[in-house]
Amino acid sequence: MSVLLHPGYFLNIANFVAIANNNVCWEVNDNYQKQTFRNRSYISADVGKHMLNIPIKHVGKDKGKQKYKDVRVENDYAWQRQHWRTLETAYRTSAFFEFYEDEIAPFYEKKHNFLLDLNLETTALICDCLQIDMPQEKTTTFEKEPKDYIDGRFLISSKNKIDFKQENYFQVFNDRNGFIENCSILDLLFNEGTNALTYLQNHNIAFKNA
Repeated sequence: MSVLLHPGYFLNIANFVAIANNNVCWEVNDNYQKQTFRNRSYISADVGKHMLNIPIKHVGKDKGKQKYKDVRVENDYAWQRQHWRTLETAYRTSAFFEFYEDEIAPFYEKKHNFLLDLNLETTALICDCLQIDMPQEKTTTFEKEPKDYIDGRFLISSKNKIDFKQENYFQVFNDRNGFIENCSILDLLFNEGTNALTYLQNHNIAFKNA
């Protein structure tokens, strides 16, 4: 049975543990919700846990709830340049930043109209780096309680506490901040490189309806 996941911005390690160890179906028919990893990601920086946030175009309350697939990225603000500079500052000295730089950097030179498309592209990019297949299955309707999937959609919330025990790996600012758990997959990739997939495969996530 496939795991149902929300696409997110360079998803965190918990989500990629699910991707690396399961067949995945993408939830693309839900309403957009704030304070989730749909438009934010966390990295380990010199100041500690640091958020990268994608600005979006908000619609008026009179228009009701907005579908995730209809959410547009606010490109009047040069967030791409800021995010890439932040990643360079945080990971330039990491073991594998230069190894993946030429694959990741072009993403930040493009403009994307829709957040969902942007997020699916980040996941495809990471899957390519990990040398695994990008999941292609997508939902056709929204189900609050899916019967044919294991529900992993809770992993998109930045508020939820999840049952996920993570082994430490080396992070650039370990000596300053200690180990920061469940960062963006970029943190694992830049620090562990070709060992990242094995790391993901050696972890597991507890799903409520598995």
